[in-house]
Amino acid sequence: MKQSSGYRAGVVLVLAASILWGTSGTAATFAPDVSPIAIGATAMGFGGLLQALIALRSIRHNGRGLRGQWRIVALGAIAVTIYPLAFYTSMHLAGVAAGTVVSIGSAPIFASIIERVADRHRLTRRWVTGAGLGIAGATVLCVAESATPGASRAFDSALGVFLGLLAGLTYALYSWAAHHVIETGVPARPVMGSIFGVAGALLMPVALAPGAPFLSSWPTASVGIYLAVIPMFAGYVLFGMGLARVRASTAIVLTLVEPVVAAILAVVIVGERLPTLGWVGVGLIVSSLIALTFRWPRRNEPIIRSSRIDDRQIALPPS
Repeated sequence: MKQSSGYRAGVVLVLAASILWGTSGTAATFAPDVSPIAIGATAMGFGGLLQALIALRSIRHNGRGLRGQWRIVALGAIAVTIYPLAFYTSMHLAGVAAGTVVSIGSAPIFASIIERVADRHRLTRRWVTGAGLGIAGATVLCVAESATPGASRAFDSALGVFLGLLAGLTYALYSWAAHHVIETGVPARPVMGSIFGVAGALLMPVALAPGAPFLSSWPTASVGIYLAVIPMFAGYVLFGMGLARVRASTAIVLTLVEPVVAAILAVVIVGERLPTLGWVGVGLIVSSLIALTFRWPRRNEPIIRSSRIDDRQIALPPS
């Protein structure tokens, strides 16, 4: 029971992070004069430095373990640095719908490939079912959004699509790197603090290059503070804690709830309208979360549990 509760706690932590991330798009609408790339670099840059500051003592205490995995830490930091730049530019060039579906929809696929190649993990039927439902739901949701008045046309730019794939790859790569270092015995806080601290330092020149647009007024500055502290800092702290309990590929599929939260907030706060097809996409994503969260063992099949807090260590058939 301890292992099952640990896995479910990881699921809850990842879902909580995804909910916080889902608020970033609506928050960014309150700073219309700031470019998407500046929003991404500023939020991730300051949020990353804040993570490093909070985890500084833990980073020093676990310095030996981090130094032993410095190549993986550096790989994760580079991935985190590239991700917001690629993601926000993809949405700008290809449109919000196309950029979102390519970035978020491709991340679970890249994560499974990375785990298969690097860790020799097999793809379970349960993961395939959850990933299939989630990717289908994200696709339907984004197609529905692209059909609404005023929305960007899907796949208008080949460069935007390419950058969306790059965003999905770097997101999956960062998640794998963080989970890999955590599995070596280093706690999640110093791992996340190290990866995001380095990435935050690398992103600061990009964040300040446009002339510090978030400092132009207090309302705009408050948006920047919110994005850095809530979605980027708190969200990624929760995500790191979740990565200590579930595989990276599972965590990434769970984050498909992010576009659901973003769509609902856009309807409730921004005043956008979500068509029926969009709610179908929401339903598919919720179904994927159910498939990944709950387990029903087959009749008369023994349940074998190990001391590892990880869903691949449980001898249960995928639901």
